[in-house]
Amino acid sequence: MACVLEAPLRMSVLSEVTASSRHYVDRLFDLDPQKVLQGVMLLYLLQQETSSTELRTECAVVLGSLAMGTENNVKSLLDCHIIPALLQGLLSPDLKFIEACLRCLRTIFISPVTPEDLLYTDATVISHLMALLSRSRYTQEYICQIFSHCCKGPDHQTILFNHGAVQNIAHLLVSTSYKVRMQALKCFSVLAFENPQVSMTLVNVSVDGELLPQIFVKMLQRDKPIEMQLTSAKCLTSMCRAGAIRTDDSCIVLKTLPCLVRMCSKERLLEERVEGAETLAYLIETDVELQRIASITDHLIVMLADYFKYPSSVSAITDIKRLDHDLKHAHELRQAAFKLYASLGANDEDIRKKIIETENMMDRIVNGLSESSIKVRLAAVRCLHSLSRSVQQLRTSFQDHAVWKPLMKVLQNAPNEILVVASSTLCNLLLEFSPSKEPILESGAIELLCSLTQSENLALRVNGIWALMNMAFQAEQKIKSDILRGLSTEQLFQLLSDSDVNVLMKTLGLLRNLLSTRPHIDHIMSTHGKQIMQAVTLILEGEHNIEVKEQTLCILANIADGTTAKELIMTNDDILQKIKYYMSHSNAKLQLAAMFCISNLIWNEEEGSQERQDKLRDMGIVDILHKLSQSSDPNLCDKAKTALQQYLA
Repeated sequence: MACVLEAPLRMSVLSEVTASSRHYVDRLFDLDPQKVLQGVMLLYLLQQETSSTELRTECAVVLGSLAMGTENNVKSLLDCHIIPALLQGLLSPDLKFIEACLRCLRTIFISPVTPEDLLYTDATVISHLMALLSRSRYTQEYICQIFSHCCKGPDHQTILFNHGAVQNIAHLLVSTSYKVRMQALKCFSVLAFENPQVSMTLVNVSVDGELLPQIFVKMLQRDKPIEMQLTSAKCLTSMCRAGAIRTDDSCIVLKTLPCLVRMCSKERLLEERVEGAETLAYLIETDVELQRIASITDHLIVMLADYFKYPSSVSAITDIKRLDHDLKHAHELRQAAFKLYASLGANDEDIRKKIIETENMMDRIVNGLSESSIKVRLAAVRCLHSLSRSVQQLRTSFQDHAVWKPLMKVLQNAPNEILVVASSTLCNLLLEFSPSKEPILESGAIELLCSLTQSENLALRVNGIWALMNMAFQAEQKIKSDILRGLSTEQLFQLLSDSDVNVLMKTLGLLRNLLSTRPHIDHIMSTHGKQIMQAVTLILEGEHNIEVKEQTLCILANIADGTTAKELIMTNDDILQKIKYYMSHSNAKLQLAAMFCISNLIWNEEEGSQERQDKLRDMGIVDILHKLSQSSDPNLCDKAKTALQQYLA
């Protein structure tokens, strides 16, 4: 395959090359494609055992310089199979040649066009790289850099971990070379990220009698370079999130958290502020106490508002490079601020209030929902979701800014990642006390939510049905009918036979909310009664947990509370036998739910109660009630006695 290489700064490359290889280098930079092809000789020479080690080393140096040029250069080198050639070179006994090959490999692997998996195609490569770590400080620096760039996700982490990465790299954290220490630290930050196995191992490793967490803490002290502070804070954050270090440990509360807050300040470079805020958001995401501590450290909530002020007004920037830099980082800054606000406001009402009272916060979120960058949109939706957990804010700020409008727009056309968070937020906006519920209904939400319940994505199915459940709570009959019409009986059955228990529970919750208040119960059962009874039978016969069965019996109790609907139970002997069975079940919750059904069926003041009582007596229900009236469970005992009084009245 043709190698077409674009020249980087020609003089700087040539200065590294002696006369013997200048001939080939000149051809690499030639505009004539034929001559460029001859330049591939460099790779050929590199692989020739007969070439002198000096020439092969020189070839590796020149190829490394070429790789520092454009991405097209790297693509062309990859097409020429440079990686296998360089990996082969690592088997040489000559250290200088090995170092040149590793330097070139490092340059190629840190390019965004190089697939990381190329490092893992041959299982022996990782073992050999681990063995080379002891050869020199250059092999240590380059190999750690290769590992940290090529470790993407749990599979790569596992391969490196199983090849002894932790043991082989740990001692490099105390190397005399800053570059080696830094690359080793970066290695640990990617190895430990979202990886409990690595994190739990790291916490017990010691180097020169000092445990790794103590070494990391030393590295995040103020007198250390910023990149070292940030990377060690990332290591400690991953270990904390994995449960290897407690959230109330002083190394987290007094060292890691304050260090990350420092990284958010105006004094730091924009890229450092982004990384600091994102790491802090991850550290405090699930811990209420850390959220509270962060919120009162160095005026963090107000400090983050500054993240939205980039790029500065053009008139204030005379330096075009600075404007370009600010523009490049503006999206990342907004994304990081939204993420951190979302974590800060995840649990505490007072913190949410402070966030919302920060200058123009709601406007910023609303603007964020329609940004061109998907990452910013996702972070803005996450922030909105976090704040939507507040009853107070749902009633005030959310209403004042009509947040539901841009949210509904986001839901019309977005990738699943955004849809999941946006639909979760919508669930909160549809709670009965939210003033947004009415306008959301009017804007076609039922159709949208019904379509979500058909998604292949589990989280979207759960959220779609959950939002419908909230919508049906204490709703008027028209809304309930619209929901049933939108869902269709077929889809309702599909959801009730979903393999995920969350979907099933929320669907039962929806049915329970639809079947509340007598006129609604009678109306819905007159149109969908046959199908609903069929669904109830299926669930009570199926292999389901206690909560699912209890919810299903509660639906039956609601049906039994209808005026005409209760006849659908009374004329269904199969269902009556099931209710009887659950009255004598070993689980008190199920017994209680079954008793509610019976109580509603035999209630004296209702028409036809005598016939119903007689039928149930003939089935042996009264005998069971007598037994239950002697129960040691006070709830069961009371309910049984109340039911028996209906027979005596």
